[in-house]
Amino acid sequence: MTDFVKPSVDYFELWPLLAVFAVACLGVVVEAFVPRAWRYLSQVLLTMVGLGAALVGVVAVAARYGADDAAEEGLAHADGAAYGLLAMGGTIAVDGPTLFIWGLVLLLALVGTLLFAERHLDGGVSAFAGQAAALPGTDAEREAYAANREHTEVYPLFMFAVFGMMIFPAANDLLTMFVGLEILSLPLYLLSALARRRRLLSQEAALKYFLLGSFSSAFFLYGAALIYGFSGSMYFADINEAVRNDVGSSAMLLIGTGFLSVGLLFKVGAVPFQAWTPDVYQGAPTPVTAFMAAGTKVAAFGAIMRLFYVALGADRASWQPMLWIIAILSMFVGAALAITQSDIKRLLAYSSVAHTGFILTGVLGVQATSDLAVGEISSLQAVLFYLVTYGFATLGAFAVVSLVRDSGGEATAIERWSGLGKESPVVAGVFAFFLLAMAGIPLTSGFVGKLAVFSVALAAGAWPVVVAAVLASALAAYLYVRVIKAMYFDEPVGQGPTVVYPSVLTATTIAIGAAVTLVLGVLPGPMLDLAGLAGEFIR
Repeated sequence: MTDFVKPSVDYFELWPLLAVFAVACLGVVVEAFVPRAWRYLSQVLLTMVGLGAALVGVVAVAARYGADDAAEEGLAHADGAAYGLLAMGGTIAVDGPTLFIWGLVLLLALVGTLLFAERHLDGGVSAFAGQAAALPGTDAEREAYAANREHTEVYPLFMFAVFGMMIFPAANDLLTMFVGLEILSLPLYLLSALARRRRLLSQEAALKYFLLGSFSSAFFLYGAALIYGFSGSMYFADINEAVRNDVGSSAMLLIGTGFLSVGLLFKVGAVPFQAWTPDVYQGAPTPVTAFMAAGTKVAAFGAIMRLFYVALGADRASWQPMLWIIAILSMFVGAALAITQSDIKRLLAYSSVAHTGFILTGVLGVQATSDLAVGEISSLQAVLFYLVTYGFATLGAFAVVSLVRDSGGEATAIERWSGLGKESPVVAGVFAFFLLAMAGIPLTSGFVGKLAVFSVALAAGAWPVVVAAVLASALAAYLYVRVIKAMYFDEPVGQGPTVVYPSVLTATTIAIGAAVTLVLGVLPGPMLDLAGLAGEFIR
């Protein structure tokens, strides 16, 4: 019989995780005991304070455990490279990429909370349904609308999703990664169904997301079982050692890697697992779409790099050709289908699929800094930087989408945006700026991000993927220019677009997104250096 070994809990290093989880639980208590009239303010303040405390914790942990300190203290991976601290019995890796992604997710969550809290755009209530259990069109729904009710339960659900987004990229074993995947996904399934307007579309989106997400989770779990059968362990260091020593069936390793990839690539919306993306992005409340599009991709790519670089780094020859194909398909399919869309949210959804391909191009680069020439950057550095640029540009773009409205709510049909440049030059100009950043135009963060991921892939010999990426970028630029043309050069349809000017909450979100997009396009050096420092000690 094996004696039970009590795991050590490194409370200081896990401070950010514990803070987010504690606030999520407190949010449930607030819903149970605080009077309805006070819940909105209580939940918003609690969420902002909790995210702020977690962000302070990330900075404190990063200050204490830099790459040099970790190496000096002998905190090492199995192959001797500095790894950071392994907490909770080795299930959570608190290292450079973890801290960078934690900080990015928390910043995106803080900005996303402002969108969740916006009540000015829809007559004094939020974008969320007054009573989720009420069937669309029933008396119960009409009574909820008449009473101006809103779902403040969205804030603890939001915090649980953030908690999952922090566990997912920090997991150091397959079981913990699966737990993070589920904690991340389940609240998003619920949030996607809570749109105040277009309730049937919102519920349909949530159902599709739930069913397809459940299948992808099953693939991940089966893949984890096969990898366990190959290596005899769930821990990434042990899996890496088993791969190096070729201890088991190569067929089991290959099939297990494929099944794990299905679960991870589904979360980033890569082709051929992108079918849920346009429906969910269109049907979910826009604040949820904005945060989900940014935060989920950041967390999932952190998990992808953790799995492929740490656990399966020695089997690169097996999984790299697969990612070549998926990256190329994602770029071209995303860009091509985006051109055919007539809804702005669906267009941004397929644009997200194309960006998934661009980020995967960076994953194909050289990860170990010791293998790089002087002046070259690692794939971790390039991907982390791209995630920053994509996250803030996406949040800002969806925040602008929430401003263009008609009597039925948000006017997401692209034809309804015709003439927006005359109606509201500022809103049209900011949205055009975000689109140009997504297209990778110079002096925007998107240009530097694409240049970074293309250069690391080229240095690793993946030049066919880079050529495909350049061609896909040109194709994607057309779809962004098409929207800009409609805003500035097409005649308005009917009475033309109507812009509802937001409160300080949404305005701040747009301003932060635009500022980050501009600053990282003009002065990318500090963020690249920070990403490079974080990427030095994943393994």
